[in-house]
Amino acid sequence: MTTPDAPGLIDRYLQLCEDRELDEAGRFLAERARLVFPGGREYSSLREMAAASTGTYRWVRKHRDRYLVGDADGRVTVTSIGRLYGEWLDGTPFEDIRYADVFVLDGGLIVEQHVYNDLALVAQQRDA
Repeated sequence: MTTPDAPGLIDRYLQLCEDRELDEAGRFLAERARLVFPGGREYSSLREMAAASTGTYRWVRKHRDRYLVGDADGRVTVTSIGRLYGEWLDGTPFEDIRYADVFVLDGGLIVEQHVYNDLALVAQQRDA
């Protein structure tokens, strides 16, 4: 995979995840890919990750504002930066919650995904 191709691959993967086309999105993952989410929660599959989010919100999507790309040692790193929007469990909408997702690609597949966002912080402030 060349570096210019990497943001498109990540964009497609993120869109498939948002659309809950998890089997298709899973084809972008290497065997035993690490999916690490806020709080150090680590998942072994996209289905496991989706099931864990059911108690937080009804749905969430991303305004993917920009991508940062780098490469070293034959691996490509892509960081997607943007804002989350969606709907809390009670039906109240939310928007403009910042996120950064860091992906490590090897051989054109995602071997690591690290998710950082302020969703829990905003939820905590909302409930206070």
